[in-house]
Amino acid sequence: MFTAMTEDLTILTVVFGVGLLAWGFFRARPFGKLGIFAWLQSVALMVPWLLFFGLAAAGVMLNLAVVLLLLVGSTAIYIGLGSQVRSLKQEATAARRASAIAQTDNLAHSASNDSIPPESSPVGSGVSSAPEEDTDADVVPLPPEDLKAIQGIFGIDTFFATETIPYQEGVIFRGNLRGDPEEAYTKLAESLKIRLGETYRLFLVENQDDKPVIIVLPSSRDPQPLNLTQNLLAGFLLVLSVLACLESSGLMLGFDLFENPTRVVETVPFAAGIIGILAAHEIAHWVIANRHNVRLSLPFFIPTLQIGSFGALTKFLSILPNRNVLFDVAFAGPAAGGCVSFFVLLLGLLLSHKGSLFQLPSEFFQGSILVGTLARVVLQESLKQPIVDVHPFVVLGWLGLVITALNLLPAGQLDGGRIVQAVYGRKIAARTTFGTLIVLGLASFVNPLAFYWAIVLLFLQRDLERPCANEVTEPDDARAALCLLALFLMIVTLLPLTPSLAGRLGIGM
Repeated sequence: MFTAMTEDLTILTVVFGVGLLAWGFFRARPFGKLGIFAWLQSVALMVPWLLFFGLAAAGVMLNLAVVLLLLVGSTAIYIGLGSQVRSLKQEATAARRASAIAQTDNLAHSASNDSIPPESSPVGSGVSSAPEEDTDADVVPLPPEDLKAIQGIFGIDTFFATETIPYQEGVIFRGNLRGDPEEAYTKLAESLKIRLGETYRLFLVENQDDKPVIIVLPSSRDPQPLNLTQNLLAGFLLVLSVLACLESSGLMLGFDLFENPTRVVETVPFAAGIIGILAAHEIAHWVIANRHNVRLSLPFFIPTLQIGSFGALTKFLSILPNRNVLFDVAFAGPAAGGCVSFFVLLLGLLLSHKGSLFQLPSEFFQGSILVGTLARVVLQESLKQPIVDVHPFVVLGWLGLVITALNLLPAGQLDGGRIVQAVYGRKIAARTTFGTLIVLGLASFVNPLAFYWAIVLLFLQRDLERPCANEVTEPDDARAALCLLALFLMIVTLLPLTPSLAGRLGIGM
């Protein structure tokens, strides 16, 4: 039954990739020439992989030199298109500024000649009726003097506020956003800081009808540092993860470390490789976060005996300024860990020879579309043998790719969920989280690893990341293209080859 269900998974993966590009085209078309050029960047990144797996599905294998040539060519095209996108963005920004200035002049002229009715005037001294959901007892009114100071930051050149609504310990302002969202947010945030210092934080977000609103909350609601108990828990999980890496290394070498503790030295090199890949992932998060002046918590590693560790969960301890920063920090970890793992895997395949340390059944390479097809390119006829001798780096790189792919699942506060939230917004991220949980639930019937990860995600990471300070400005199209590529590589890493395709490729007997 499972074989029948997975018979066409590889073909469906290629179809899914084409579907992603088609979806991107329809999203890009309303933006005219700029959107089309940005979409072409996505095409440049994904076409080599679609071509590679599409030909593989037809039983045609490209050699390694051709694959590398395709990747280099796609990178060059991506860079060339990027210069065109940047010039078009500059032109669009200049036009938008000119339009905003003209609109502001018209509004100012109208205001000088006509009286503005109360309901459309800038924020008045009163507070309008709050929506029913905001009239709970936890709403704490702002001090009148603070509210008046906050109301003074608005203007017709930034945000033309028309309604004031109490919200928790702060306030929501509805109205009309003027000009570029990033520029408007910067002016408003600086003006608020000049008037009230660090007492309040300003957020530019979209409400349920996708219209920009301003939310001002006290800085006491900022993310709080971890307490001593949480820090101790992070250290305890790190120790458990190291022990799990040692135990899983022993199992891969053919013995149980807990039953043979004297053989711990044999497990150290392989366990160190797993820990090194995990460290590359977390260090990349920290480096990019530090570049953007964002504080991160200690990583909470998740141990598992199957592969040593699922990776780590990390909390943001700062308010993120915008969705670009959310993307950069979230993407950095999988990019670093994935690149290291891919290099280790490729190096291991090149170093593999008859008599290598690990002997794997050839069917083992059917467990991943990416690894199986890449192994077929490098090892060629060796995969037709029942047992394949491989270098330890093959298994190490494969484990690293699996860990990276699991963290790229588009759900909650996983790296993949944060990336999707940054590029496509909170509504899409909520839907992909729900869909990922369903897929993991179905996969749990045939894979205990999926069940374990589904439980972790359900109880620890299913909530979306809190909104950025400027939630309205979308990331640029280069980040959107990288998001699509990351999701595609996640899928081809986790999905297995179908038996029929594996047979056409000559993997297994």
